[in-house]
Amino acid sequence: MRLVEHFEQGLDAPICLTWELTYACNLECAHCLSSSGRRDPRELTTEQCEAVIDELQRMQVFYVNIGGGEPTIRPDFWHLLEYAVAHQVGVKFSTNGVRITPERARFLASTDYVDVQISLDGATAEVNDYVRGPGSFDTALLALQNLQDAGFRDAKISVVCTRQNIGQLDEFKAIADRYGATLRLTRLRPSGRGADVWDELHPLPEQQRELYDWLLAHGDGVLTGDSFFHLAAFGEALPGLNLCGAGRVVCLIDPVGDVYACPFAIHDQFHAGNLLTDGGFRQVWQTSPLFAELRSPQTGGACTKCAHYDACRGGCMAAKFFTGLPLDGPDPECVQGHSELALAGARTIPAASQDHSKATPTRNQPVMLKLMTRPPVSDCAESPLAGFVPDGG
Repeated sequence: MRLVEHFEQGLDAPICLTWELTYACNLECAHCLSSSGRRDPRELTTEQCEAVIDELQRMQVFYVNIGGGEPTIRPDFWHLLEYAVAHQVGVKFSTNGVRITPERARFLASTDYVDVQISLDGATAEVNDYVRGPGSFDTALLALQNLQDAGFRDAKISVVCTRQNIGQLDEFKAIADRYGATLRLTRLRPSGRGADVWDELHPLPEQQRELYDWLLAHGDGVLTGDSFFHLAAFGEALPGLNLCGAGRVVCLIDPVGDVYACPFAIHDQFHAGNLLTDGGFRQVWQTSPLFAELRSPQTGGACTKCAHYDACRGGCMAAKFFTGLPLDGPDPECVQGHSELALAGARTIPAASQDHSKATPTRNQPVMLKLMTRPPVSDCAESPLAGFVPDGG
């Protein structure tokens, strides 16, 4: 049996999982897939988090990808990181860099089995701060500098690919090289607040091709996870997991212990159970009816008639769901154009099942969100980047 077939049928334990420790965040990124901002008062206690780590150790989960929200805002974050490492559970945590001080950077440099991922969605402040908020570009670069000065090796720079930053791929790579880091590119998903800005931010068809060509040329030195397997329909498969791993090799635990099949689909339809009420994480992972369904042979629907189906596997489940497309139909960014008819027809966009956005705007609100609060009177009123072409774009 091929390795990919083992993955499709599911594993006894996930290879890795995403754990959103908190929905609290100092930023209000326009495309946040979990609509983060405010802390959920029901979030797991320190003791409950330790119990989850104990279970992950027993299941021999290789590592946990901790996110949020901004995970470092939790007062017990550094304790939980040390607890996980002490229990042979590796930690990769994603952060906007706000708490990566020189002191914390020195601690991280002295700790084994920890990976740090700094979020950066523009190679310039103009592009980054448009979606992540004023000052976030400088905060991220300062965190990278602190990590480099402390001797931390191979930090990751995590970039969500958007219409505004596709032309900056070489510049992102240069930033990564400057700080001795590795570039990680991820796909924009229309979930959380990302659903509200999808039409403006998701890359255009010609940019999808530009991204694909760039990854073919640089992919061996760039991380992508399972973000871009839909691009394989252009021809050659890209490095990475070329199938949807939801419920098969990955899943998500949210701050209150709810388990979802996909880190990009925090919605009731993809809710598999709660580790506090359904017998623990192992029980949810191994017995959830939702996971059993995802691990069963998939029909592929209309996509199975396409000559490229074996390459792209029908694309991203979350991207289809949140754009109102059938799960057995083509990806909304199908590079062969098979989704165009469905996107042009009547669709029902699912309502968000939760929203943790801040109730009132703060000084950290991205330019993009400010512009969305009033009708545009011109291209420049709608986007300060209208007509802007980054260097090298």
